[in-house]
Amino acid sequence: MSTPTRSPLDRHQLWALLSEKSDFWTELDVVEVTGSTNADLAGAARHGAAEGRVLVAEQQTAGRGRMDRQWQCPAGAGLMMSMLLRPTADRGQWGTLNLAAAVALEETLRAVAGVSAKLKWPNDVLIDGRKVCGILATAENGAVVLGLGLNVSLTESELPVPEATSLLLAGAATVDRAELAAHFLAHFAAVYRTWNDSGPDHVVQRWREYSATLGRRVEVSFPDGETTRGTAVDVLGDGRLVIEPDGAGSEGRLSVAAGDIVHLRRRD
Repeated sequence: MSTPTRSPLDRHQLWALLSEKSDFWTELDVVEVTGSTNADLAGAARHGAAEGRVLVAEQQTAGRGRMDRQWQCPAGAGLMMSMLLRPTADRGQWGTLNLAAAVALEETLRAVAGVSAKLKWPNDVLIDGRKVCGILATAENGAVVLGLGLNVSLTESELPVPEATSLLLAGAATVDRAELAAHFLAHFAAVYRTWNDSGPDHVVQRWREYSATLGRRVEVSFPDGETTRGTAVDVLGDGRLVIEPDGAGSEGRLSVAAGDIVHLRRRD
């Protein structure tokens, strides 16, 4: 597969597209290269920046995912952006914002790109079991910086790991990054407003519907190095994943707030 033409994002075009669809966002910047869009907006949050800022980068040199993993993508081949939010909802609900972003992206991909995706707890978007997007939410000075990295036009040889994929490889109807970004940001703004005003129940329910994790046997690696295997049976209203460990029965269920999840195959 030949490498597709990758036109740089035009900030003015993107802002015009977004402004037609949503009145939520207040500022949008596109930079050629930065260390990390999440780190940049976290710095802005520390200095009191208001809600509604979006930062998009053509390339990141120090992009990070969960568990401090490095995020790599060729310039112009992905959609790397971060959003600055200042939720008024109870802080105990903030852990579901990554679920809200995943739900909004799944619905955007289905509507705009004709691609069906599934959601892996807590923050991955999968197509045919392969990762197309990672989402990372961090709290900073009363704000939440929500970032995502979406593989748009990567070819097979450009994928960082064999378990990854891209919209191009999935046969998406469009790999126009401006169109994808504008639709996602507008849809996420609507989801976020409802989340902020009415709580996370609608997000959690939709996440359950799109989940690739629920009903699966999984291995959970906890931050302290411990691991356990069992079946993922539910997601709670605060975003925690409920695991029924192998052989434990329903009375031994665990709720996992932080951990790394591996979907196990039948023979594992």
